[in-house]
Amino acid sequence: MKILATDLDRTLLPNGHWPADEGAIGEFNALTERHGVTVVYVTGRNLPLAERAIADYGVRYPSILIGDVGTTIRRYEDGAWSFDDGWVEHVKRASPRWNAVAVREAIADVSGIVEQEDEHLNQFKQSYYVDHGRRDEVLARIDALVKGRYDEVIVYSYDSQNGKGLLDFLPESATKQTALEYVCEEFGVPKGEAVFCGDSGNDIFPLTAGFSGVLVRNADEQLVENVRKAMAEDPKLKVYFARGGFNGLSGYYTSGVIEGAYHYGIFA
Repeated sequence: MKILATDLDRTLLPNGHWPADEGAIGEFNALTERHGVTVVYVTGRNLPLAERAIADYGVRYPSILIGDVGTTIRRYEDGAWSFDDGWVEHVKRASPRWNAVAVREAIADVSGIVEQEDEHLNQFKQSYYVDHGRRDEVLARIDALVKGRYDEVIVYSYDSQNGKGLLDFLPESATKQTALEYVCEEFGVPKGEAVFCGDSGNDIFPLTAGFSGVLVRNADEQLVENVRKAMAEDPKLKVYFARGGFNGLSGYYTSGVIEGAYHYGIFA
């Protein structure tokens, strides 16, 4: 079995300011179908927003949707979604101190953050918009109040499209990385054989966790720097940096996903 996992926004989806290759999404859809690839979307989007992306951009339905920054897992079969309840039980067992309400109360007085809308929150995800210019001050304050108390991981990323900082509190057992590890285990695929493609800050965990990583050409510069640093510290890490020029493709967005998939033999 071949697993090709990819982030959506500005990785598979051409919704940044870089130019996109016309026809790349159609090529991605055709290649994954023709080669029998198990496609996994690993995204911060919830289910309605993931379905909107599928409709708006014409990307195929995945076999698996890891949504809400890794806190939910759904399968897509016979035109319908089914929720993976086993994942919920796994997270509860693995992170017994996790408590979204307690996290919310602990940082209630921190300035420079605004809680995200209800549709972006769930039992395993407490999320905020952050004044990006004050991020160092905000993150230092939050670390002092929260870090290590709730079996949590704190993930900060930057949305270059609207200039907002994005802050997620998740159980340490429910990230993009751990959710993709769970999916690989369910399918019996060694994680080193699964390809993961990303572009932004919250992709750092799966990109440096032992999957076959791909950074699309438009990846965030800070992420590129952090990945290169991790690779220098651990020579066993495999990450491919899309650079364009492959089959006439630019390496941006979907084209970078295709380039990386060819590099690892997914479309051999």
